Amino acid sequence: MSKMPEQLRAKMAKQGYHFVGDHSAVKICEYTANGLQGKTLCYKYSFYGIKSWQCIQATPAVGCDLSCNFCWRLIPEEHGFKWNELNAVEKWDDPVYIVENMIREQRRIISGYKAKADTDAKMQRWKEGNEPRHVALSLTGEPLFYPRMCELLKEFHKRGISTFLVHNGTLPEALEKLNPLPTQLYVSLQAPDKETYIKVTRPKIPNAWERFLDALSVMKTLNTRKVLRMTLVKGVNMLNPEGYAELIKLASPNYVEVKGFSYIGGARESARNLQYTSMPSHEEIRAFAKRLSELTGYVQAAEHMPSRIVLLCRDEESKRNRIIDFSRIGNQDA
Repeated sequence: MSKMPEQLRAKMAKQGYHFVGDHSAVKICEYTANGLQGKTLCYKYSFYGIKSWQCIQATPAVGCDLSCNFCWRLIPEEHGFKWNELNAVEKWDDPVYIVENMIREQRRIISGYKAKADTDAKMQRWKEGNEPRHVALSLTGEPLFYPRMCELLKEFHKRGISTFLVHNGTLPEALEKLNPLPTQLYVSLQAPDKETYIKVTRPKIPNAWERFLDALSVMKTLNTRKVLRMTLVKGVNMLNPEGYAELIKLASPNYVEVKGFSYIGGARESARNLQYTSMPSHEEIRAFAKRLSELTGYVQAAEHMPSRIVLLCRDEESKRNRIIDFSRIGNQDA
């Protein structure tokens, strides 16, 4: 196949996805909309200085080789589509085309917020929103399935746009080849041990756990800002902090984001066997983060109660340097 199935495209369009070419998509984030209207901002603003109203939420590849039961995105297999067909693309779109049209779609999406800009401050944010400074390659699917990721990152950086690349940990060989590196690299930390990992991620490939461990080892060697992101579900993977601590030590990231699961979107599918009560409170997340801090030596730097997330930093230097220096974006590939 060379294009996303029309039925899948239609389902995703109803959920607010805007498509770029044959395999990429953009969707406005709740916090981007909030930022444009002067409301609560994203944890990325609190933790790293990302202006929510200048952030694009996007993906260059829709398919994923995991079916994490806590994922709030649409999982194509649950709607009759085969994951390996989604990325069996005959010709992948050009990186320049993708970047230019992701920016174009983002501008089209936020165009309606101009009418809502009833103060000078909101109008200023709307104008700034038309000149995005950040892209989160985390919308849906596994972005590293896009074979020209290095070129894509370079195109964003050339435009002064910082990049957060979120990887599920199943493609360690793709991590090794990243050049340039993203401004900040995320690897999802879904479980503390193999048994829980298989239960939570429901992998579609063999040796997923072993590949994940390899990805953590590769992550340790990469010279960029690195994050392990945890999504904790009560009664499912919010256990065995000692196991998580060993994985954190293996990857040695700059930051660990300890985040609570949200019972929204696809996570409410009956097949997932999750409930509203599966969501930990912020106090429970804070307590789990404290235990991880005790086990790893990482220090707590910040928290964002609306997202139920606590940020741990590897050391005081990482804590001091967590706010991104945007003046360096575009020069880091030299």
